[in-house]
Amino acid sequence: MAHEINALNDPTPPVILTVPGLGNSGPGHWQTIWEEQLPRCRRVDLGLWDNPHRNTWVNKLNLAIQRAEGPVVLAAHSLGCLAVAWWAEYERPGGPVDGGKVVGALLVAPPDVEERPLDRRLTCFAPVPESALPFPSVLVASRNDPYLTMAQARSLARRWGARLADAGEAGHINAASDLGDWAFGRLLLNTLLPEPLPVVQDTPRGQPAAREEFDPALLWQRA
Repeated sequence: MAHEINALNDPTPPVILTVPGLGNSGPGHWQTIWEEQLPRCRRVDLGLWDNPHRNTWVNKLNLAIQRAEGPVVLAAHSLGCLAVAWWAEYERPGGPVDGGKVVGALLVAPPDVEERPLDRRLTCFAPVPESALPFPSVLVASRNDPYLTMAQARSLARRWGARLADAGEAGHINAASDLGDWAFGRLLLNTLLPEPLPVVQDTPRGQPAAREEFDPALLWQRA
């Protein structure tokens, strides 16, 4: 792939690219708040938010990754997670050790696009890519997400070679979940960054406690 770098040897702090899902992420969504609060964090404008087209989203994601000034960590939500998976499937990027530009991905609340999708527009991203992602990844699932069961999340994490994190009962982990800056998600993001960012003490609506000294090994569910 053009413009690949040796991400492990690049001293530049990673660019955090948020990848929203269907309908984009509005005010109150953790992605929007992260873009406002975190350094070098910005949104990928995928366009066609209400009528997504898989190849268009993949191409726009690819362009944003290639234009980023340094290594990239992706923070995707909902259908944006499928855009990341399809980007990896089409582009076949190397992992960080092999000079790939993406050094990690946080994949939050991916929806079911195959078996019983809640919105027919999700089916344009079916089938789910089977290949393991070539970079470290964390799949975050909620116990009461109407778009994906925990059993489906475990299966998806196994397919993609991702670690599985249990977000508790957080709905679709979106603005309606009222998570604020979602400190638990920030803690997970830190596991993908070379230098962790400060995490504000915050435990809204039954979410797992986020503490900077928290042992990351305790975050993961068996996929």
